[in-house]
Amino acid sequence: MTPYSSGAVDRWRLRVGRGWSRPRGGSRTSGAAPRPFRGRGARSQKAPWLYLAPALVILGGLLVYPIYQLGLISVLQYTQAQVSGGEPTTFRGFGNYAELFGDDQFWQVLLATVLFAAACVVSTLAVGCALAVLLTRVRAVPRLALMLAALGAWATPAITGSTVWLFLFDPDFGPVNRVLGLGDHSWTYGRISAFFLVLLEVVWCSFPFVMVTVYAGIRAVPSEVLEAAALDGASQWRIWRSVLAPMLRPILTVVTIQSVIWDFKVFTQIYVMTNGGGIAGQNLVLNVYAYQQAFASSQYSLGSAIGVVMLLILLGVTLVYLRLLRRQGEEL
Repeated sequence: MTPYSSGAVDRWRLRVGRGWSRPRGGSRTSGAAPRPFRGRGARSQKAPWLYLAPALVILGGLLVYPIYQLGLISVLQYTQAQVSGGEPTTFRGFGNYAELFGDDQFWQVLLATVLFAAACVVSTLAVGCALAVLLTRVRAVPRLALMLAALGAWATPAITGSTVWLFLFDPDFGPVNRVLGLGDHSWTYGRISAFFLVLLEVVWCSFPFVMVTVYAGIRAVPSEVLEAAALDGASQWRIWRSVLAPMLRPILTVVTIQSVIWDFKVFTQIYVMTNGGGIAGQNLVLNVYAYQQAFASSQYSLGSAIGVVMLLILLGVTLVYLRLLRRQGEEL
């Protein structure tokens, strides 16, 4: 009897009726729906991590090890005597932090840093968002000119921009005093005016990042939404507050966190424009204060402790801000 005789066909139909099928390889499998192949899904979940692995390894070497060394030095007695080998390195534990927290100047510098960074962040976001909205309202040629000017400010090194702003506000040769009729007024002599001058430079070199990022987000918003709001009689401020800002909240989160990190650890602008922290240290911020403790006074352990405190503050601010957004239902 051949394989294709009537008896063989009947037996095959009987097996199919019982829930069996014969695959190409000849083995029996269940007639139910085939199970999904999980190996491919597992590989697809691991694929992004495999692509990111080289970058993660490099970032780990560039970030993890320096942070480890920073934390290690902050719990040691590490001064110029230990660096030169004249005295052995000793373990102090939290002694450096106790000394740091017991210094009144540290708390004054910390308060000044927080207030200055907050003013810089708010000003940068305000200017960047306003110019981003302006870019959507002007024609192609003015928009291109504004973009090029902003990118030029963004690409200028911090030390170069600080020197230019010092010249603009110079009491003897600066054009700002001549235009405002202030004579030989020194902007870097007073504490508030010096901080204000540095704030202008920080905003000038930081707003292009906010402007370009927010402008790209605005261009991604459907034009029908903005037209509907305009037809309902909403003003430009109401459109931004009620339509654009909620839709751009993830982008605003990114630029806010970036601005907080950058402005909280400002160093070059303060150091150059106030000549190392101003008269009697009146314009010190934490980064410059850490530099003075570590390199000017050779108290490397105290400078490292200040660096650890700055790192913890920035991590805390970022995590709290992200948690608040998650409570509001934002996907980040």
